[in-house]
Parts: sequence; structure tokens; C-alpha cells
Amino acid sequence: MSYLLDVSRRLQTLAGRQSEAFATISRRYAEAISRGGIIHMFGCGHSSLIAQEAYYRAGGLVPVRPILIEPLMLHKGAVQASQYERTPGFVGPYLEKEDVQPEDAVLILSTSGRNPAPVEAAEFFRERGVYTTALTSLRYAASQPSRLDSGKRLEDAAENVIDMEVPVGDAVMKGKGTSHSPVSTVLGTAIVHELLTRTIHHLEESGMDVPVFKSGNVDGSDEHNQRMIDHYTRIRF
Repeated sequence: MSYLLDVSRRLQTLAGRQSEAFATISRRYAEAISRGGIIHMFGCGHSSLIAQEAYYRAGGLVPVRPILIEPLMLHKGAVQASQYERTPGFVGPYLEKEDVQPEDAVLILSTSGRNPAPVEAAEFFRERGVYTTALTSLRYAASQPSRLDSGKRLEDAAENVIDMEVPVGDAVMKGKGTSHSPVSTVLGTAIVHELLTRTIHHLEESGMDVPVFKSGNVDGSDEHNQRMIDHYTRIRF
């Protein structure tokens, strides 16, 4: 099977199995935006790429913001980012500086769900009354224990969870003596857009004028986009 066909099959499966989670979380996201809130997204390493995908996005919701902690991102050193993600207590001081309010929502992304940084981030926001959700692969739970002494995993710390169903190790193709071709970023990005698409539909059904960016590469869009930016000053575009 080709990589594209494998991913397509997995996405179709997710659309069915995770439908209830999509419905629940997107309704809560719509409620957050209706009351003036923002959807924040946080991940480490490659998960930080998914968190950035929906930010300032043509055709995407305006009130979406990535939580960018540079030592946990690839451009500051991939090995270092992995080490910090595994370090208990590392993420807390950075989160204290983030402008996240109780009317907001947070999505924490981690394929394995076992490292301290994403687990502690979920705990941090949930303890402060923020609606906290997780995007992770529950397949890791059976064989890859938490790296926290408490044994807590990301799915334990969040209020609602979407299971990416990514296989342990991420790779989905079998080669000669090795597995290859990861799918977590492709599936994770598609799931994020599914959530936000459903959120937009809920907002439209409520009668709200939905804040969506237009492509900056289409003539006449700049004025509209600037109005969106001026309204959501907390995001700091």
C-alpha cells in the first residue's frame, strides 16, 4: 500500500471512531469563541508544528494561537527540545507567562502522551479553569509508560481527548528490516482542521459572524484581515 492510501484509510477510520469527540470538543470551542475566548494550542518538537498550522491561516479561524516555547521547538535544536520535553518542571515557568484566560480553551498535542511537558501543561491550564483537551495516540498507553513519577499521562490530565490512533513508533510502512514513514503530523493536522471546521459550523448555526482570515494572496483581503487583527489584540499577530 502507498503512503497516501494508508493515510487516507486512517483518516476515514478516524472520522467515524472519533466523531463523538469531534462533536463534543468543537461545541466547547465554539462556546469559548462566542464569549470572546481564544483557542490556544501547545506541542513540543514535531507536535509544535501542528500547533502552528492553524495560526494566522488563510481560510482559518482568527482566534487561534500557538503557545510557542522556543526551547521545546525544533529550530532551537531537536535533541535539546526532546530532552527538555522529558524534564519534569521545565514547562511551568514558561506557561506562567502566557496570556491564557478562563474563557479560553487549550489543545495539548503529544503523540505519545507520556512526557512531562505536555502532561504538566494540561494540568497547569485545567487547574486554572481553562477547558483543556488533548490530541494523542492511546496506543502508546499499553507499552510506553509515563515519564512522570506520578504515572500520569496526557489523556489523564485533559478533560476531553481525541485519539489519533497512531501506531507506536509512528512509522506505518514496512521496509527491509525497518519501519518508516511517520503519520502523526499528517493525521494531527487533519484532526485540528476537522475540529476547527466543526467549530465554524457551530458558530454559523448560532448566528455569529464567524471570524475567518482571507488569503493574503487574494486581492482585496488585506482590509478584512486587518479588521480581524485589530479585534483580537490578545493574539499579537
